[in-house]
Amino acid sequence: MPFNAVFSWLIGKRQPRIDSYRDFPIEAQNKVFYFLISHFSTTEFGKTYQTENLLTIQQFQQKVPLQDYGTLKPWIDRTIKGEDNLLWPGKTTWFAKSSGTTADRIKILPISKESLFENHYAGGKDLLAQYYTNLPNRKLYNSKHLIIGGSGEVITNSEGIFIGDLSAIIINHLPWWTELRRSPKKEIALLSNWEEKLDKMAHAVIEENICIIAGVPSWTSLLLKKVLEISGKKTIIEVWPNLELYIHGGMNFAPYALTFSKLIGSPINYVESYNSSEGYFGLQDQLETKDLLLLTDSQVFYEFIPMNEFKGLESENVFTLADVKTNVEYALVISTSSGLWRYIIGDTIRFTSIKPYRFIVTGRISHFINAFGEKLIVEHAETAITATCRTLQCSIRDFTVAPKFTNENSTGCHEWIIEFEEEPKDIEQFKKTLDLELKKANADYDAKRFESLNIDFPCFHFAPAGTFQLWLKNMGKLGGQHKVPRLMNNRTILEQILQLIS
Repeated sequence: MPFNAVFSWLIGKRQPRIDSYRDFPIEAQNKVFYFLISHFSTTEFGKTYQTENLLTIQQFQQKVPLQDYGTLKPWIDRTIKGEDNLLWPGKTTWFAKSSGTTADRIKILPISKESLFENHYAGGKDLLAQYYTNLPNRKLYNSKHLIIGGSGEVITNSEGIFIGDLSAIIINHLPWWTELRRSPKKEIALLSNWEEKLDKMAHAVIEENICIIAGVPSWTSLLLKKVLEISGKKTIIEVWPNLELYIHGGMNFAPYALTFSKLIGSPINYVESYNSSEGYFGLQDQLETKDLLLLTDSQVFYEFIPMNEFKGLESENVFTLADVKTNVEYALVISTSSGLWRYIIGDTIRFTSIKPYRFIVTGRISHFINAFGEKLIVEHAETAITATCRTLQCSIRDFTVAPKFTNENSTGCHEWIIEFEEEPKDIEQFKKTLDLELKKANADYDAKRFESLNIDFPCFHFAPAGTFQLWLKNMGKLGGQHKVPRLMNNRTILEQILQLIS
């Protein structure tokens, strides 16, 4: 049977739906809102705010306050103990451990059947459907798909509740036709020990005909190096000549672009997705630009708080999609079919287009440096280090930055720890170029750096290979979607990594 022809025909049937929510996003959001609110009013959480007769989005915003993990945690804890109809109708039996940046505390988030199939799975299928539309006559289903997930460790309590990584929940419930082409086998993909899994995964997939790879860039690059080490080949394209697509997300790919180009050894397509434990929110629908299309018809209702007015749960100006503007940084607020209501997810985004609604992820609410009035965000740091590496033909494995405070007679500065994949030929030129690129990316930093009056020249530490991986291992966060925070306004993480270096 021509499996690829059948698969491409089936996945292609999703394209009219994608076109619809791309072309009519406000209508799609209104539909999602009324779907969600019809269920919200039947939950114990909804009844708390007397929402039986809610008719409009404005009423919803007036009656239901903003939430964060702290305010929803008591409800989640009760749901984990087996109570029904608390945040979402019925019994929720799957919970995902948040695997984002390790500066945040571990969060256990509900995953309803509706959100798993109509959000997480739907987003993945939409991404492939759009890829087939952009590049017809692909033969993705004739080959294997290498999925690099997180830990497969699952905790089951006496109430039949499953708690584990989102990837474990997704892999355990994949339809047979997807599982048929996924690699490696489930028993390897769900190993909880990352170092053991890395080795077994590399050995298991090396003889497969891989055409798609999906995973976080930092961990994917480690696996690719392991494959090259075992195979004795110089490039991945020698191992998998039919490789054509890498699907990435969870972190900015730009700092890793040069590394992947050298590892793979031949041009392939790169497509980004925005998928987290809380939901699947965006996908790259154009090959020529990296901006993400907002998924407005995937059982998520979006709200946005301008970061220049952000006051946490006390924020007053909260906009719906119809009111957002381009080039404004927003804190993302979601209401979902998992029972996360008006939930401040912690990510920040900026719209690059509103016809259609495309955006980029700029960072995290808590990941910034403003010790000297410079308002440095993750986007600025990643833009600067990417430009520096491109200029000097080097590449990084990871980095983190924090303020360095000196005595009252001296000027403070930013302190960087950088682990190189490929070192620059001139390390002093690297320092100067990075400082210059930061000035280009952030006008406030540029002003504060003028003659070093407010911020002195950055302080740099260059970490030995494996330092950041060791820190993650010490934190119990090795592998999967775990990553090191790029920027912190305090020095806790930086000091921990400096201890490892010393």
